[in-house]
Amino acid sequence: MFVVESHSDKGTADFYASLGKQLAALTSSEPDLIANLANISAVLYDQIDRLNWLGFYIVKQDELVLGPFQGKVACVRIGHGKGVCGAAWATGKTQRVDDVHAFPGHIACDSASNSELVVPIFYQGKVVAVLDIDSPETERFTADDQAGVEALMPVFEQLAWDQVAA
Repeated sequence: MFVVESHSDKGTADFYASLGKQLAALTSSEPDLIANLANISAVLYDQIDRLNWLGFYIVKQDELVLGPFQGKVACVRIGHGKGVCGAAWATGKTQRVDDVHAFPGHIACDSASNSELVVPIFYQGKVVAVLDIDSPETERFTADDQAGVEALMPVFEQLAWDQVAA
């Protein structure tokens, strides 16, 4: 059984570095993409404070399709460039939004969400998914949170993305 090491220094570079090592260990011997994404979403949701939703949207043809997540029922499909997730996919850049209600075209899957951090995941040079993290607090995500989550991307890029039709 895998046990996640808890930290009191949440939100710091050390916290995210520890999470990265733990996620790499957790996924290293499991070849199934969906199983790995499910476990990763559980660990991150448990370890990152003050969230109401965390999960993955996977690129399938011309839209993002809901993948493994933690939280309330979510939007299933998001178009290219639509909302915060679609913007991260379209630009290939992290979207850190302090107030989602001020984001043009925001898609309100959960009306309790007030801030959002969406990080694109690359495989062989193209965006194959996004990691979407929502909080009920405005201005929840700091530059340190963004850098920390972005530093986890090598773990995601090692997963078997060829298992999904991108």
